[in-house]
Amino acid sequence: MSGVKKQPVIVLDGPAGAGKSSIGREAACRLGLPFLDTGAIYRAITFFMLRDGIAAAESPELAERLREFTVSFRNGTVFACGEDVTEAIRSPGIDKKVSSYSALPMVREFLLGIQRDAIAGGLVAEGRDMGTVVFPDADVKIFLTAAPETRARRRYDERIARGESVDYGEILEQVNRRDTLDRSRDVAPLKPALDAVVLDTTDLSFDEVLENVLEYAARL
Repeated sequence: MSGVKKQPVIVLDGPAGAGKSSIGREAACRLGLPFLDTGAIYRAITFFMLRDGIAAAESPELAERLREFTVSFRNGTVFACGEDVTEAIRSPGIDKKVSSYSALPMVREFLLGIQRDAIAGGLVAEGRDMGTVVFPDADVKIFLTAAPETRARRRYDERIARGESVDYGEILEQVNRRDTLDRSRDVAPLKPALDAVVLDTTDLSFDEVLENVLEYAARL
């Protein structure tokens, strides 16, 4: 319909702990756009596969479980297969395994359809291959990054705030391990899109990062 402004597609990619989810959620709220938390979807899949004893390998069992899998978001709550998994998918056990499942071509192909179906009406999406694979024609592409130590400290502070007993050194090791897995996988490795803005958040506050993201969005 002529005269109707197309709603923008804004994507935030980057490694674990770079602030993609929190920044993306707030940016979407400020811009009046839906927020697609792909990290939560991968975590939910990991949660159910682990619970059902399905290994992180391509298999008929994995394919069958994926066909049965559903996910939805409501008021900050993540529902997978009708179950509230918001807290469960943020556990250390999921942190350790999510890269193994998210690297599988079968899983990524399954999620590609879900993600692209969400594009109608514009959105803000976070992930690791949003700008390179899922939404290559996105209006704004931002790659958020930060020093591993900073990202591990953020994860540590989040878990302490939730009352968990955690070790910073172990979290840093997990962050570095996940970086290696995400960057070296054969399918959709973690890297900035060629036309993405790379924003290092190491020394930036939440508000400063958000301000940068909103500024880029305002240039549309």
